[in-house]
Amino acid sequence: MASFFITGASRGLGQELVRELVTRPASEVSKVIASARGNSPALEELVKNSAGRVAVVQLDVTNKESIKKAVVEAERILGGRGLDILINNAGICQYAAGGAKSMENLQENFTINVFGVHWVTQEFLPLLRKGNMKKVANMTTSLASTTLARDAMALPAPAYKISKAAMNALTVQYALDHEKEGFSFIALCPGWLKTDIGGGDMADLTAAEGAKASLDLIFKPGQELNGQMPKVLVRGWENKSHKYDGTNVPW
Repeated sequence: MASFFITGASRGLGQELVRELVTRPASEVSKVIASARGNSPALEELVKNSAGRVAVVQLDVTNKESIKKAVVEAERILGGRGLDILINNAGICQYAAGGAKSMENLQENFTINVFGVHWVTQEFLPLLRKGNMKKVANMTTSLASTTLARDAMALPAPAYKISKAAMNALTVQYALDHEKEGFSFIALCPGWLKTDIGGGDMADLTAAEGAKASLDLIFKPGQELNGQMPKVLVRGWENKSHKYDGTNVPW
């Protein structure tokens, strides 16, 4: 039975991860702690219909005191048991039509997409050490690939791409530092999703499809994906122009 803590769960992919997890049997998923900065009626509705398996915790990933309080609350909810899986899903994507020269939002992107992930992970590590699965999934994007940067020029969000590339590097450092403890740190690409941050109906996959496929990777046993940046595998998308075939994205 796995326990989860998910950041940025008030909407989009984060909310769908919660929704997908509670469809799975209690023998597979015991507790889902969904975090959000403010009130979320949709999450509260999931709590009501989860038979006690979902809890909501307030969390601002840019505020260290908020993170510490969330850890204390998660410990209380888990009743002394460890946390199995942390999903760092909270993130920001801002556009800059002028490219790198108009990147006034770089600091904000780094604060949320890099430092937020680092601060949350650092505070939750003791609780994860007490868990059985010891997995951390940092949600990323193939748009952050330096190798594929030319292919991603159509999306005018340089600060997003740069900050996610830094987060990917952060993930690798955590993977190297903690692999001997049995941890698995993954930079996971859930695909181009039909969410507010993903571009709505222009995108390829629904948030539900991205959530299910992401969890299929997260639930892979052992440390096979430690320090990797895998794409999700979605049947029917293996040979399209945007491939979702489960392979690793080049850094």
